[in-house]
Amino acid sequence: MHARLHLKQSIRWRRVIWLTLAAAIAAGPVSLCRADPQDTDPAASSLDADYAAGRKALDSKNWNSAIKSLSLAARRNPDNADIQNYLGFAYRKSGKLDLAFKHYKQALSLDPRHRGAHEYIGEAYLMKGDVKSAEKHLKALREICSLTCEELTDLERAIANHAKKSPVKGSR
Repeated sequence: MHARLHLKQSIRWRRVIWLTLAAAIAAGPVSLCRADPQDTDPAASSLDADYAAGRKALDSKNWNSAIKSLSLAARRNPDNADIQNYLGFAYRKSGKLDLAFKHYKQALSLDPRHRGAHEYIGEAYLMKGDVKSAEKHLKALREICSLTCEELTDLERAIANHAKKSPVKGSR
């Protein structure tokens, strides 16, 4: 009797271990999220003077200079998702949402898992009042970030803040 109970418990634990392992494999590789949006290829900006100047202009919040430098870099390297993302960011910060969306979408077409582009396009949709589209990118970040990452947390916070500022329909 005792041996049969021990065997049942052993089988249960093996089943739990196998199910946990199967779930981990099905989830795919763990994505270690960086502290903040960065280049997917950090060496790229050191290889291109315009790219480096654009990043420096972003840090200084000089949106027009960033757009000028990053546009030059993008002409030479149009398939760099980071450059497209930063161009979208600079255009969004300068109030040119249509151009921001163009570059964010380009970044995501080049790299559908680009966390920074998902966060920033979600924030741009909130500027337009399109919460549903912002939530679509939040969902994508939840799938991309196996663990919590800053881009996910930032977009969640932005959506929550937008909800607090926006009056709920039907309320007075």
